[in-house]
Amino acid sequence: MDLNRALTEQPNPESSDLDRMSALEIVQLMNRQDLLVVSAVERCLPALAALVEASAIRLGQGGRLFYVGAGTSGRLGMLDAAECPPTFGTPPELVQAVLAGGSGAFLKAVEHAEDRHDVGAEEMVNRQVGAQDVVVGISASGRTPFVLGALEQATRMGALTGSMFCNPGCPLESAAQHPLLLQVGPEVLAGSTRLKAGTATKMALNMLSTGVMVRLGKTLGNLMADLTPTCEKLRIRSVRILVQSAGLEWAEAEKRLEEAGGDLRKALMVGQTL
Repeated sequence: MDLNRALTEQPNPESSDLDRMSALEIVQLMNRQDLLVVSAVERCLPALAALVEASAIRLGQGGRLFYVGAGTSGRLGMLDAAECPPTFGTPPELVQAVLAGGSGAFLKAVEHAEDRHDVGAEEMVNRQVGAQDVVVGISASGRTPFVLGALEQATRMGALTGSMFCNPGCPLESAAQHPLLLQVGPEVLAGSTRLKAGTATKMALNMLSTGVMVRLGKTLGNLMADLTPTCEKLRIRSVRILVQSAGLEWAEAEKRLEEAGGDLRKALMVGQTL
């Protein structure tokens, strides 16, 4: 695929006068464009649901979930992976992010890291990806060599593969078993895929990780039954969940959580409330 022809690289006719707009006009335009993101995500919901179900099966059998990306795409994968342990009480190795250039690239771009097809493949080998694992490649352009290398190697190693991209007909579409096209069109700032493409990717990642964890039984109704209270905010949330689920008074819920060593699910199971 010629990157020059990619939709995400084209100038957006709605923003041709961007440098002459007032601050209010700029944010109003961006807000109107962001409305297109919801529709783009909606169009891929059946494919996303299929990836959720297939991923939950693999993780339920002891597998892991890997997000592979570069730049904004990789950083979004890191963000979603980092949120899983406190939200769902999962071990850090269950959901992992593989960022081109390493974790240091989260804060500072590592030049040319995304162009290394071989390094993407090596990451899969080094992490001993196997048949129970799930590897999701993320690339707005849909042609990032690092991501393609990882997906191709993961496929050879028997992993379930998914992909998220914003340009139809790109290499990433045929490189994964579960391709997700997030077609948001040209960006307000041409080629700046941290905008609509990034927002669509974040929405899809939210749905993927949350859907998988719900299917794995990590919630009670719409409550975080397995959250890890690693700070005061999460401790208060844990107590609130006990109050709501078990019908306890606040002080009684605090005591039960303390007696359970901060383990919310254990506290919920007292008196067969779960």
